[in-house]
Amino acid sequence: MTILVTGSAGHLGEALMRILRAEGRRALGVDIKSSPFTDRVGSICDRDFVMRCMDGVRAVIHAATLHKPHIATHTNQAFVDTNVTGTLILLEAAVAAGVESFVFTSTTSAFGAALTPAPGEPAAWITEDVAPIPKNIYGVTKVAAESLCELFARQRCLPTVVLRTSRFFPEEDDDPAVRQRYDIANVQASEMLYRRVDLEDVVTAHLLAVEKAPELGFGRYIVSAITPFTPDDLTALRQDAPGVVRRLFPEYEAHFAARGWSLFPQIDRVYVNRLATAELGWRPRYDFRHVLECLRADRDFRSPLARAVGSKGYPAATEGPAPRCLRPFGARAQLSPSGSGFPR
Repeated sequence: MTILVTGSAGHLGEALMRILRAEGRRALGVDIKSSPFTDRVGSICDRDFVMRCMDGVRAVIHAATLHKPHIATHTNQAFVDTNVTGTLILLEAAVAAGVESFVFTSTTSAFGAALTPAPGEPAAWITEDVAPIPKNIYGVTKVAAESLCELFARQRCLPTVVLRTSRFFPEEDDDPAVRQRYDIANVQASEMLYRRVDLEDVVTAHLLAVEKAPELGFGRYIVSAITPFTPDDLTALRQDAPGVVRRLFPEYEAHFAARGWSLFPQIDRVYVNRLATAELGWRPRYDFRHVLECLRADRDFRSPLARAVGSKGYPAATEGPAPRCLRPFGARAQLSPSGSGFPR
């Protein structure tokens, strides 16, 4: 079975291609950008190109997208073209080719304003039952693409799984205030408590989704590291997040202090992956306990796969908007990333 991977020059696409090739599985990497993991260069907005790529394909993992940082450099129309029209073209081509599994990479950013409780309210407990309230063109187009996937599963009998992934990018936070106050490794270690997932676990979830799609018909799942929190912690997380973590992991403070790190004073949302573990059989390996074990041993807490893929960089704010949906496709513009700050 050949698996078509869109966005093969991006973080997730490259990671998927690395694992599929290492396992000796037939995979076809597609991207607008040439890379060692891209077998065919072209756009998902090009219907003829997509149809040619579908020859012999039995599963599609659609990871190509314009990301949230591209809002600064791309038009709303470019987001619609790539994230919505491109997805529609892939879905139609998959049906025509008799594809047996279609996996769409979505994002927890689709929840939008639902992630931010009102002042004084407990932290939000985010499950698949929470209704999205998109707050930018990125979220709008990802939700629209999810709806297309569900439509094709229902009306065209295309087995489809949507994975709403939490943060797995290695770059610094897009909030300048967070970048100024916290080291990048400090931020990403803390996020493993409630809103981050390791790239290796994201790959595992996608490959399980390929296998499970035919029996599920349609499914939508949050893909995030296992949180140590429960609904009983939500009020305290908005008031004193370090206190909650100190109760659960008394040793964390010493490991953070040794590096000059600190936890965020408040946590406003918690992503819950229980449905993905129950229905996909997904068993993420990387969580906050793993982070602490690595800090104790002075090791990088990221997986070997995440370290191998590295950083793709974000688009520079000075770049002009792309005139068409052909740039970039599944990969961020190449910039020189800053030092990681991760433990060895």
